[in-house]
Amino acid sequence: MENLQVPNQNQSSNNSTQQSTTPFSPEVLLLSQQLAEKNNSDDEIDLAELWRAIWSGKYIIIVISFIFAVSSVAFALSKPDVYKASILLAPASSDSAGGMGALAGQFGGLASLAGISLGGGGTDKTALALEIIKSRAFLETFIIKHELLVPLMASENWDRATDSLVIDKELYDSKNKKWLREASYPKKSEPSSWEAYQEFLKLLSITQDKATSLVTIDVGFYSPEVAKQWLILLVNDVNDFMREKDEKETQSSIDYLTKQLEKTEVSAMETVFYQLIEEQTKNMMLTKVSAEYVLKTIDPAQVPEKKSGPKRALIVVLGTMLGGILSVLIVLIRHFTKNNKSTKPKDENLA
Repeated sequence: MENLQVPNQNQSSNNSTQQSTTPFSPEVLLLSQQLAEKNNSDDEIDLAELWRAIWSGKYIIIVISFIFAVSSVAFALSKPDVYKASILLAPASSDSAGGMGALAGQFGGLASLAGISLGGGGTDKTALALEIIKSRAFLETFIIKHELLVPLMASENWDRATDSLVIDKELYDSKNKKWLREASYPKKSEPSSWEAYQEFLKLLSITQDKATSLVTIDVGFYSPEVAKQWLILLVNDVNDFMREKDEKETQSSIDYLTKQLEKTEVSAMETVFYQLIEEQTKNMMLTKVSAEYVLKTIDPAQVPEKKSGPKRALIVVLGTMLGGILSVLIVLIRHFTKNNKSTKPKDENLA
């Protein structure tokens, strides 16, 4: 019998493995290496390539920046000059609050027996007056009282030669005194009091120094003379408003105290009522005598000779910079879009 040799299983498996694993050719290895290098380079920002892209699109950048610069100049020149009138005020000194506070500490217990509240002192009238100036009710009344609706809502510029406001003819007919503004519901041709209030609030600026308590009020408008007039009227009106308010409250207090004095039979309470009536009478005298009741003028309003706005140079610079940034973005987007389209077929062929 012939001896049969049985092949070893390990040898057969090694042979099959060697047959199944075929080595890559040098060309395939080179292409795979190129693809790997390309993928790595796509993830990195090449500053040289960015500069070449920007330089290649320099004419686009120049043209777009020039267009934005010209548009900025035209826009800046179309904006009318605004003049800001300012006034410096100080809180008017008054010892009425201190007198009432002293009486409250001295006779508070006795007054409470009669059901009278003297309070712990006066309120900050200056802060109250500043809040009233910015309130809707006060400004709407101010605009109606001084007939500011037309110059406030229809003026578009100021004629220096004639020292008069230029009224927009598309908004208001000065001859027939009729509003021509086109407005959609719920607005009407004639601006509402709410619109006038919002517009005046844009012109008004109020600041107070916490250290010195001095108040600065600014009003900006096309006409420097009108800005000064409105500012003076505003301060006078808020003083009158606070005076009338305190006068009514003081008179009501005097009437009430007089009635209570007639009813009381306690001598100690009579003393309290007499002193309270005396203090309220002093307050009434202050409301009658003092013209600058709450806000006292330190530096009066003057006609501004120098415009406060618009800042035309800043508008032109910002507009030109915006055009340059947008043009650079456009050039870069176009450059990388073209590169992606041109490299896509090559990648497919390499794959």
